[in-house]
Amino acid sequence: MSAAAIVAQGLGKDFAVPGSKQPLAALSALSIEVPAGTITALVGPDGAGKTTFIRLAAGLLRPDRGRLQVLGLDVAHAPQAVQDRISYMPQRFGLYEDLSVQENLDLYADLHGVPPAVRRDRYARLMEMTDLGRFRARLAGKLSGGMKQKLGLACTLVRSPELLLLDEPTVGVDPLSRRELWQIVEQLIQGERVSVLVATAYLDEAERCARVYLLREGRLLAGGAPAELRERAAGLVRVAEPAAGEAPRLLQARLLDDRAQVVDAVPEAGAVRFIRRAGAPAVLPSSRPVAPRLEDGFMLLLDAADGAPATGASAPVAATPGAAAAALATMAPPPAAAADAAPVIRVQHLTRRFGDFVAVADTSFDVKRGEVFGLLGPNGAGKTTTFRMLCGLLPPSGGQLRVAGVDMRHARAAARRHIGYVSQKFALYANLSVEDNLRFFAGAYGLTGALQQRQLQRAYAEFELQDVRRMPSGQLPGGYRQRLAMAAALLHEPQILFLDEPTSGADPHARRAFWRRITALAAAGTTVVVTTHFMEEAEYCDRIVIQDAGRVLALGTPAEVRAQAGGGVNAAMNMEQAFIGVVEAARRQLQEAA
Repeated sequence: MSAAAIVAQGLGKDFAVPGSKQPLAALSALSIEVPAGTITALVGPDGAGKTTFIRLAAGLLRPDRGRLQVLGLDVAHAPQAVQDRISYMPQRFGLYEDLSVQENLDLYADLHGVPPAVRRDRYARLMEMTDLGRFRARLAGKLSGGMKQKLGLACTLVRSPELLLLDEPTVGVDPLSRRELWQIVEQLIQGERVSVLVATAYLDEAERCARVYLLREGRLLAGGAPAELRERAAGLVRVAEPAAGEAPRLLQARLLDDRAQVVDAVPEAGAVRFIRRAGAPAVLPSSRPVAPRLEDGFMLLLDAADGAPATGASAPVAATPGAAAAALATMAPPPAAAADAAPVIRVQHLTRRFGDFVAVADTSFDVKRGEVFGLLGPNGAGKTTTFRMLCGLLPPSGGQLRVAGVDMRHARAAARRHIGYVSQKFALYANLSVEDNLRFFAGAYGLTGALQQRQLQRAYAEFELQDVRRMPSGQLPGGYRQRLAMAAALLHEPQILFLDEPTSGADPHARRAFWRRITALAAAGTTVVVTTHFMEEAEYCDRIVIQDAGRVLALGTPAEVRAQAGGGVNAAMNMEQAFIGVVEAARRQLQEAA
């Protein structure tokens, strides 16, 4: 094998844009190398070109300019020869949900022409790596999200490839499953010397790679070992404690709005980690310095590409202006008059059964007005079922559930008037324009005449949709789709906003912008209930609940949950460590009691 598994030189790829004579350059003059026998990461904002590059490397697209060699072959001239030696797992891997785990494996082995003698040893190895051996007879459609991803990876690996291409393999996967998937990939590197190229939105995953390439709008911003990219932020990263009783997200919002001095800020372990702008005056002298990480270097590079404001300037955060709070407040109900007002959501002994299977068992909690409340749990834990009952999309089997003062067992339709909902999967009409989608949902919410027009104009302005209002929503980049979904959910000024993994697959830059909006909404009195697999996002919540196997394992503030996980209230344990600690401890107790 050559020293590089993939070599791209001056690579370019264009796509036609409906209604425009000018093509879109998805990749421009891209030159990178993927070393053999290692893991290389592609990172970058939505629309950076990561998926396009992987599809080119897989021989599924032809480059328009430049050269691309894969395993020493010119992939444009010999795509089939390349495909015979690689394995590729796209973002939406095609499992057959009405086939069992074993039948899916057999099907992909048949497609790849894997001989029966080879299958026997290969299956045993894959079942050991993925821990799916116990579930060979289970239908793929009955697997949890994490198990589906592991089965997808196993089907990708039914033959032993020289190069493995993974496009966002851990999107929508909980931290435990994410850790298991990476253990599988690292076993392949150590045991079979497979070369791996992975596109990922998780910068902690990219830290584990030998080399990282940061793309933006189809161009290479930087590349190198993670340590090299980290060092760009050396001496600039600090941690500040919020004032007593202040939510970390509020301190983060103030820091993000100070663009003259701060590049980035994110809640972490009850505090706020931020990057001071080089040459800016001291920011929060009481803060303490910390070592940089890859994400800090990533954010500095994006900031430089966007054009950092001069020191002393007052430019707000791109796409999340400080003035957004005022605009968002006009689209939300006023804050509660009394701190001890009745909860807007009350859950008491909630249960949901599917036949003999108990998906949610005896769950109880309250959510206050203006609170950001997080539902967390491993794939298959019951949190999505709980979430769907809260939204009125699924009736409970037992217990009591009141949302916005309405009994959800008897009047779900009445409660929906007070609810906004953003689903994990884009749920708007792809063939309708942005404007037509918003008008449709405005009408569905009963908005007419001048009121409808006023709400539409606010939505265009606040979510920066004016320039794309005529574009079919199905052709929007992911970031714009998210904005459109949020705009549609907020048109009728709901009391409660439900967000189902709203930033799944989003890069850190987009997640910061999204949560800056949520902070403004909560400050204006909107109650927010969110499910997420990004554990950093639990730090934005006032309280969280962690579920597993339908049971509540932990309920409280992020600090209280970290304490339950064994770190103590003031420990530096982050939320991902706490989540894994709580879930693993509960599973050990169940095993010991069995």
